[in-house]
Amino acid sequence: MLRRFFRRIKRFFYKSRTINDEPINKISLAVIILIDIFILVNVFIGLDDIGRWYISPWQAYDCHNDWYGYRTSEVEHKTDDILRTAIENTQAPVLLTETYQQWTTDHLGSVSPICIDYAQRQVAVATQENRDRLTQIDQRQGEVARLTQANTAIRQQYDSTLLEEIAGQPRDQSINAVEAAEARATLDANTAQIETLKAEQRTRWEEIAASEPGDRYLQLLNNDAQYQTLEQQRDRASFWYPTIQILFQGIFLVPLLAISLGVHRYAQARNYGLVSLMSWHLVLIFCIPLLVKGFEFLQVGGLFRVLAEAVVRLLGGLLFLVSYLYILAIPLLGFGVIKFFQRIVFNPRIQAATRVQKGRCIRCAKKLQRGDAHCPHCGYHQFTTCPACGSPTYKYLPHCRVCGSPQQRRT
Repeated sequence: MLRRFFRRIKRFFYKSRTINDEPINKISLAVIILIDIFILVNVFIGLDDIGRWYISPWQAYDCHNDWYGYRTSEVEHKTDDILRTAIENTQAPVLLTETYQQWTTDHLGSVSPICIDYAQRQVAVATQENRDRLTQIDQRQGEVARLTQANTAIRQQYDSTLLEEIAGQPRDQSINAVEAAEARATLDANTAQIETLKAEQRTRWEEIAASEPGDRYLQLLNNDAQYQTLEQQRDRASFWYPTIQILFQGIFLVPLLAISLGVHRYAQARNYGLVSLMSWHLVLIFCIPLLVKGFEFLQVGGLFRVLAEAVVRLLGGLLFLVSYLYILAIPLLGFGVIKFFQRIVFNPRIQAATRVQKGRCIRCAKKLQRGDAHCPHCGYHQFTTCPACGSPTYKYLPHCRVCGSPQQRRT
């Protein structure tokens, strides 16, 4: 079996650099390799493009991140922050709803109806009245910052002046511009004004939250049932998205592989040497990403995720055990695939029956003339001696062509 494997490898490289069993010159081989590289790069570009064709969970459930951040935030005024975001974000040239519409147009699939409702309610918050309220809030915040800064400077002078008075230092020798009593009065006035401004800010926030669009938006944000539905749908989409990507990429690759393989077989049958060589290289080029995507499916597809979840549930998150499972399972799977191809697809006995019927070489499948004992293309001897009658009969066929006796099985 090992000898047969190396023979096939040798045959593989032989077919990649010969035309009608004649070696191709180095210049032509270099040109073919450059073409191979160009095609391979474009194949991977095409795979990347078609992999993005189906809408991603991060687009279909775009509102989840903001919603999750709001629900898990422990900030005191998180409602103010989410309302500010709603008013400020929708001032951009492209509204969120228009972005969702563009995603739906450019991809298969659609944005979640819950996120569309979320976007519509968020956009509705940005009324002109609420924008004016937000402007007033920011103006008062600016005044609060100015007064707070002034209080800091005054407090420093107040502490220094108070110490001078306690020490009995004459007023005309003080290094401060104001007396302690005056500084204290200014501090109290500024503090009262700050409290008034903050109260006005709180009133404006309450007005935004109590407005019809603000209230509808906050109701959705605090709707547990809607959020749980959204989270379940997003988790399910995230689970299947890598598998869907690889499926679409397989749909992209399989027709290319089938066409190139069909052209190669047709060219071989008609002895179109250059077409046969080029199509053989295409078969190899398309097999490379197909193999890569097969391994990607095993690593990030639904199978891997099912195994990972099973390990988490059974063994408490020891995900490295999945690697042990793959190390054991993949070689066994590869062994099964090799045995399948050896016994079914590339079985010499099955191939020999078809090739003899078509008058072709049992090993290389090239056309033979009637009575040829050796293939003029690869030199393979076509016959063996029947143990019953001693006549020459075809190798690998189950019965002698002369006497019909069963032949010894050869593998």
